[in-house]
Amino acid sequence: MKVVAAYLLAVLGGNSSPSAGDLKNILGSVGAEADDDRIELLLSEVKGKDITELIASGREKLASVPSGGGAVAVSAPTAAAGGDAPAAEAKKEEKVEEKEESDDDMGFSLFD
Repeated sequence: MKVVAAYLLAVLGGNSSPSAGDLKNILGSVGAEADDDRIELLLSEVKGKDITELIASGREKLASVPSGGGAVAVSAPTAAAGGDAPAAEAKKEEKVEEKEESDDDMGFSLFD
């Protein structure tokens, strides 16, 4: 990932086709070690390709990947002209603070 980031930084800086040395210099400037095999692999994969097209095709591929979850976003009801403000305050007061768990409740200590 750091090799890809170094490549993108070089391209962003105006170098349309960075070399392995350029990437090593970028990584070395932040104290990261450069892995020659990964650098050569990345350079061979992106050789002759436009970086914006690569990013666009990557986004298309990621769009088809399930992201898990399945949670539905629900918007909270809003108070109309402040008429429900006292009711909201009453709900806050009704919340009971939960009792903190302690080692006494379990009958044993984790660190004994």
